[in-house]
Amino acid sequence: MLITGFPAGMFSTNCYVVADEERREAVVIDPGQDAAPQVRELLAEHGLTPVAVFLTHGHLDHTWNAQELADEYSVPVYIHPDDRGMLVDPGEGMGKALASMIGVMEFREPEKVIEFVDGEDVDVAGVRWSVDHAPGHTRGSVLLSIDVPTEAGPAAVCFSGDVLFQGSIGRTDLPGGNHQQLLDSIDERLMGRDDQTLILPGHGPQTTIGAERAANPFLQDLPGATKKGRFGL
Repeated sequence: MLITGFPAGMFSTNCYVVADEERREAVVIDPGQDAAPQVRELLAEHGLTPVAVFLTHGHLDHTWNAQELADEYSVPVYIHPDDRGMLVDPGEGMGKALASMIGVMEFREPEKVIEFVDGEDVDVAGVRWSVDHAPGHTRGSVLLSIDVPTEAGPAAVCFSGDVLFQGSIGRTDLPGGNHQQLLDSIDERLMGRDDQTLILPGHGPQTTIGAERAANPFLQDLPGATKKGRFGL
């Protein structure tokens, strides 16, 4: 399996491409500002055909190029229904100060939109994706998890969007944000996972559940922070 990515745009949002190399099919995750050219290059470099765009949440820095890529390749965009409105009106989740940055730019929904359902797996590009609703950063934030085959057995990987970062958590001061709700989401949806679970966040470097359990200052008082490795993905 191929998992690759790059930071895109002024917000350095991590855009990922995940593919089953035998099927040559790919999922693009969070194609933010100026991500489209690099996505096209990665697809061409690896001989891949995109079959879906996944969005971890509706903030513009994660969705900016989603409609462009989805409609270019005639593939659906997946997003949680609570954040779907931001595809058309990104200012809905940005607040007045940030919304003024996009001025009179117009946005529209992709031609095909599929809504994620909490707890419902989706089989896309030969990969089974687990979807966990994790509100707090936005109302419709989701965690997207897969098992990656390795010689030692399946390895758990979670694309955490802006829910959890290395040494930090997502901001909650924008419309739809709720600090306690975010902490509850992390505790309920992430802290029970195996310490080796790889976290690929929406910004910054990758990390693991174990590393964040041990050192992330925002997680130290969570009930699940001391319950190491209760179960894997």
